[in-house]
Amino acid sequence: MNKTRISRVGEEIKKELSLVLQRGLKDPRVGFVTVTDVEVSSDLQLAKVFVSIFGSEEERKASLAGLTKAKGYLRTEIGKRVKLRHIPDFVFKLDESIDYGSKIESILREISTEGEKQDES
Repeated sequence: MNKTRISRVGEEIKKELSLVLQRGLKDPRVGFVTVTDVEVSSDLQLAKVFVSIFGSEEERKASLAGLTKAKGYLRTEIGKRVKLRHIPDFVFKLDESIDYGSKIESILREISTEGEKQDES
């Protein structure tokens, strides 16, 4: 299948899924969730949804469990909003790239403050 179509379908699912999670999902387990990326398989049967979840490790696990439990509802809502013959099955994965980036940023900040201290002495 055409790669541009697959990427467009992924972007559309990402946009609509973000809106549904923001406004429509009432599960108390699901906290502050951001959809960072959606990778759709070439046959449009499976979509890996990468989410960033704000909170502790327990809150992340609970939110991921809530998302997995609400998979059917989310597919139904996406089916109403996106014109596709078949809505892909969602697999939710935790995106830790934001945590990794903030860790690197804090290390760089430490290095720069140490460099400034050495310059002063």
